[in-house]
Amino acid sequence: MTNIAANSPLTRPVTTLRGVGPRHVELFAKLGITTIEDLLLYPPRRHEDRRTSSTTAQLKIDEAATVLGKIVAQGLTFFAKRSKSVFEFILDDGTGRLHCRWWNLPWLAERFHVGDEVFVYGKLKSLKPRTMDHPETELVEAGDEASIHLHRIVPVYPLTEGLSQRWLRGLVWRALEQFGTQIPERHVELLAGAALESRAGAVLPSIPPSALSPALRLSRAAAIHSLHFPAELAEVELARQRLGLDEFIDLQLAVRARRQKLLAKAKSLPCKGNNHLIRPFLAQLGFSLTESQTAVLREIRADLARGTPMRRLLQGDVGAGKTVVAACTTLMALESGYNVALMAPTEILAEQHFRNFVRWLNPLGVGVVLRTGSRKSSSNSQPAKTHAQLFIGTHALVEDTFTVERLGLVIIDEQHKFGVTQREQLLRKGHYPHLLVMTATPIPRTLGLTIYGDLDASVINGLPPGRGNIKTFVRGPDKLPKVWAFVRERLAEGRQAYLVYPRVEDADLKTGTKAVLAEFEKLTKELAPHRLGLLHGRLSAQEKEAVMADYRANRVQALLATSVIEVGVDVANATVMVIENAEQFGLAQLHQLRGRIGRGAHDSWCVLVAAKLTDTTRERLKVLAETTDGFAIAEADLRLRGPGELLGQVQSGAAQFKFADLARDLELAKLARELASVRDKFSPARGKV
Repeated sequence: MTNIAANSPLTRPVTTLRGVGPRHVELFAKLGITTIEDLLLYPPRRHEDRRTSSTTAQLKIDEAATVLGKIVAQGLTFFAKRSKSVFEFILDDGTGRLHCRWWNLPWLAERFHVGDEVFVYGKLKSLKPRTMDHPETELVEAGDEASIHLHRIVPVYPLTEGLSQRWLRGLVWRALEQFGTQIPERHVELLAGAALESRAGAVLPSIPPSALSPALRLSRAAAIHSLHFPAELAEVELARQRLGLDEFIDLQLAVRARRQKLLAKAKSLPCKGNNHLIRPFLAQLGFSLTESQTAVLREIRADLARGTPMRRLLQGDVGAGKTVVAACTTLMALESGYNVALMAPTEILAEQHFRNFVRWLNPLGVGVVLRTGSRKSSSNSQPAKTHAQLFIGTHALVEDTFTVERLGLVIIDEQHKFGVTQREQLLRKGHYPHLLVMTATPIPRTLGLTIYGDLDASVINGLPPGRGNIKTFVRGPDKLPKVWAFVRERLAEGRQAYLVYPRVEDADLKTGTKAVLAEFEKLTKELAPHRLGLLHGRLSAQEKEAVMADYRANRVQALLATSVIEVGVDVANATVMVIENAEQFGLAQLHQLRGRIGRGAHDSWCVLVAAKLTDTTRERLKVLAETTDGFAIAEADLRLRGPGELLGQVQSGAAQFKFADLARDLELAKLARELASVRDKFSPARGKV
């Protein structure tokens, strides 16, 4: 995101720079570079310290290193009627000879010649002879800008075919020389104010002194220069943090502006209700709400009574009782005469909600309508006695063909599975309806500050009483006979099981990756006489529903499935889950899958089977064996794997960060939020940042 003035020289096309012609425009477009600012903010993939290169004699197996030497021999060999080839040159640096090989790249023979001086970067694959396969290379050209490419720390950029490292590095150097002094500061009042408080020993509210990093006192221009050409490698990380902080602040200011715009324009619909439906609903439930559920409902009722539309995120671990809270919120809107739309990411989850809400709301005379891709309109058979209804569906709810009058409340389940655009499309079906976003995927604090910064947050803590314990075990494939014996014992007791695999078909014997279609026949024999069902994403909606109906009725005792059961499957009698190739799933996803068991009064068991139980895999899966706290697991997943699927940046609409790192920058994210919230304190210009 860019906030520079339209007349800034940095907005000029990159062709303004000497040496950039029309043929480069298309190549730069592939890298997302169209302006001078884009070029200056193009981050290197890594840096090489060319002040002291490694020697050939110092190289060690599987350790990345850079060597500078001269080509003393080279050649191209073809195999099997010229369909395959290997190009090789031998590099001599005075301490030894290094063989560099490239398979099926015959054109390299025209690029390199005996006598060329070359940098190579890669990992040594063998010692006799010393060999690197497919190393990165860079020719040292006589008379070229040696001060840019030699005897310093140099940037190495991601490239596209047609661009070379030396040419791009030289272009960035010249751009910094020409425009480096014209790089505008960003958020100068905010950062200056924070730096002053830091120097004075004061601390911003809820920001620890450790968060006020040296990067805070680095100018944006200095950060961009250090990003490309640092004096020391440590400067690269400080530059990344400084530019990442700008991105976090941009996002937080945009979130605040969006929220302020909503508050200024939108007039709330009165949806707090009068309890004439909620009272009989709670009476028929057969159990009491937990203290946490009651507290969240008080927050929601207060939101629905305010003069601005509710925008609330409801987080709750697997099985915490979010659906009941959603039902009470729905009834508040229905009591007030407004229709409600509930959108779920899959047909399985939408149909699960439909069954629950029909069972709950039919006795109250409330109509419930299901709309999915396969069933455009399928309502419960009982006619509605109220003039307001609940519409449940998938993405089909955002289609132009779906319209709803007097839409007072939108509920979105598993928000991270949707895009912000889809959320807004559904909200536009009404006139500023209230919004309740639910997720059973615990959001680490860092991501919560970014993805859902425009929502007020509520958390349902703990689980409803009467639930059995869940025990989790990590096993290698050699323990599978004992695992299946254990499953047979539980099935014989009348319980049910889930057996989860990462693929539908195309099992990979080399990696040990298994698929449900390949395992079905084998497990049918293994678990006989118990009946198995098969559930995966390639089945039609009707086939999925038929399988689930058999499983809910215990006509199927074991359900062989992919991760399609991650959400929307609730069978209290299921007490066993076996997940094979568990190492291929993220911790947060494994926790979601595990949440399909432990939903009844019986104790449950989850067995995570890794194809190769390495020390790294064992350590990662150990997190699940030691805790059922979804928030702790999500934080661990973020540290171990990065944002990945948990963030789903494109789907969520969160910023596409170039520099901010959500797995490492919790304190910077918190600092950005704090700075944005106290903008007036540090900005005499009232918001001119």
